Amino acid sequence: MEPLAASLLLKRVDLGRNMNRFYHLSVEPTLFGGFAVCRTWGRLGATGRTRLDLFADVSSALAHLEKLAVQKHKRGYRPD
Repeated sequence: MEPLAASLLLKRVDLGRNMNRFYHLSVEPTLFGGFAVCRTWGRLGATGRTRLDLFADVSSALAHLEKLAVQKHKRGYRPD
């Protein structure tokens, strides 16, 4: 299995609203041969929360990552 380099760090900073957030997306292989889209989000400087979405193949995982990135871009998150 080849290593994946699908990772994206997004930030949303609005000092007027005291908003200082991050959203990290990555595709990682699982122990059972599938792939997971790992999402971590929270306030910059904090650990944040994590969620894993499991997929059977890498193309579905990458499509899901792209869909999430588009949604976050619409909400004002930008690449670091």
